[in-house]
Amino acid sequence: MEEIIQTFAMPSAWMALLTLIFLEIVLGIDNIVFLSIMTSKLAPEQQAKGRITGLLLAMFARIALLFGISLLMQLTKPLFSFTSSWISGTVSGQAIIIFVGGLFLLYKSVTEVHNKIEPEDENMNIKPKSNNFWIIIAQIVALDIVFSFDSVLTAVGMVGFTQYGYDGAMAIMVTAIVIAVMVMMFFSGPVSKFVNTHPTIQMLALSFLILIGLMLVLEAAHISHLSLFGREVGEIPKGYIYFAIVFSLLVEFLNMKMRKKKSK
Repeated sequence: MEEIIQTFAMPSAWMALLTLIFLEIVLGIDNIVFLSIMTSKLAPEQQAKGRITGLLLAMFARIALLFGISLLMQLTKPLFSFTSSWISGTVSGQAIIIFVGGLFLLYKSVTEVHNKIEPEDENMNIKPKSNNFWIIIAQIVALDIVFSFDSVLTAVGMVGFTQYGYDGAMAIMVTAIVIAVMVMMFFSGPVSKFVNTHPTIQMLALSFLILIGLMLVLEAAHISHLSLFGREVGEIPKGYIYFAIVFSLLVEFLNMKMRKKKSK
């Protein structure tokens, strides 16, 4: 406890805390979009409960990842490698989890796009069932764990255990996660309502999730140092992805404003 008090007495600790909170919120935007689309399948009276439950369980899962830091670091070590005349690579536990998460996100996003464009007649009149609640929550938490890998590893790299000690560093990271989730919980309702009441925004959000799922698959290939015909798969800068998302949203907001003026 004394070590934690001493840590928060340091100005650098507060800078690290604010940076991590910002990072967690930015990286959590993907979660809010996915959570909004998934909870829209629930009955209206269950959607708010679904968002809060999903975010709380995701928060505990992320904290558990932090406390399992030694296991997490082991997952970055190679499990096996393979080499042939045209392909080679080294596979780690982290790469496997990110790859499976990317495939899962691609599957869910493409399925949702298909259902929006070509809904089956028998599904049109089916109301959301309450027994789907925990299935949807489990999917939200599972995908959050995949999204959490980058943020947890980044947090560990940013907050030095040698500078603040184990207890101090863990206190900073846990506090950042809790505050970031509380902020996301506050904004999840308005974001979900906005996404679900605007079909074009919902389709755009699903397109973003497809893009992010593809990015996760390529990131797993990069982590595995996958080489095809002598050329290694490079890293995709996440800044390009986020810029494309922000730019697309800006264009869509302008379109919405123009449509609103024409309707008047």
